[in-house]
Amino acid sequence: MRPIIIDTDPGIDDVVAITTALFSEKLDVRLLSTVGGNVGIENTTKNTIDLVTFLGEDTPIAKGASEPLLGETRTASTVHGASGIGTYQFNVEGNKSLLTKVNAIEELHNRIINAHEPVTLVAIGPLTNIALLFKAFPEVKANIEQVVLMGGAVEGGNATPVAEFNIYADPHAAKIVFDSDVEVVMCGLDGTSKTSVSAADLEKVRHQGAVGEMMYEMLVHLKKGGGYTDEAIAIHDMCTIMYLTHPELFTTKRAKVNVATEGPAAGCTVTHFQEDGNVSVCVDTDTETFREEFLKVFAD
Repeated sequence: MRPIIIDTDPGIDDVVAITTALFSEKLDVRLLSTVGGNVGIENTTKNTIDLVTFLGEDTPIAKGASEPLLGETRTASTVHGASGIGTYQFNVEGNKSLLTKVNAIEELHNRIINAHEPVTLVAIGPLTNIALLFKAFPEVKANIEQVVLMGGAVEGGNATPVAEFNIYADPHAAKIVFDSDVEVVMCGLDGTSKTSVSAADLEKVRHQGAVGEMMYEMLVHLKKGGGYTDEAIAIHDMCTIMYLTHPELFTTKRAKVNVATEGPAAGCTVTHFQEDGNVSVCVDTDTETFREEFLKVFAD
C-alpha cells in the first residue's frame, strides 16, 4: 500500500476524496491534517473528525493553519455551506481523541521524517500547511515521494477569471510549494472539471448504504451551490485520489508552474510546458471511466 498524508479543508468534495482514500486497498492513509479553506479551521477540523468517526476509522488528525501566510482569509462557504458539508449532519459524536497533541506542522514533520519509505502528500485545500512545513523543516522534502495537489489551472479559474480557489486562498504558500524541488502533480481545473458525475449517478449512490446516502445528500448540495448541471457535477478533490489509484484515467504534461502572488492575477498558475519542469499537469480526464470507478467506491 502506498503511504499517503492528506492535507484537507472539508468541504464536500474533500469528504468524497477522504472517503475514497480510506476505502482504497491501494492507499495507507497515515494522517489527515486540516487547514482553513472552504470554511474556517474549526469547521474543517470538526468535519474531518466527524467523518473519520462515522466511517469507523481511527486515522489520526492534526489541526493546522487557520489563515493564509499573507493577506485576507477567503472561504467557499457559498458553495459548501456554512458548516462546509451543506445541510448534512453526522449521526455520531466525533471522536476527539483522534486529534494529535501537536499541531499539523509538527505532526507532518514527525510522520514524514520517521517514515520507512517516502510518503506522498495529497493536498486538497490551500497549501498553507505544506508551505509552513517546507520552511520550518526543509529536511522532510528528502522523504516525500511527491505532492499531489488539487489546485490551479492552465487556463481560467473559479475564484477569479484567472485563479482557482485553493491557490487563490493562499498564493504565497502555493508559490513556495511549486518553487520547491519536490515532484508535484497538479490536478487543476483542466482535469478536475472532467472528474464529474451525473444526477443519475447520485441516485445510484443514494441506495448504497449509509455512506452512499451521506454522499448523495452532500453532493446534491454541492450541485446547487456550485451551479452544476444534472449531467456534470464536478468532484474536484477526488481527482487526486483517483490519480493515485487509477493513473491511467489522466493525461499529464510536464511543466514549470509560476504562481502570481499579487494584484488582479493573484493565484494564477502560469504554466510553461517543458520536459524539465518539476510539475506533472493533468490536462485531460477519462470522464466515463471516472464515473464507473466513483460508483464502485460506494458500492455495498
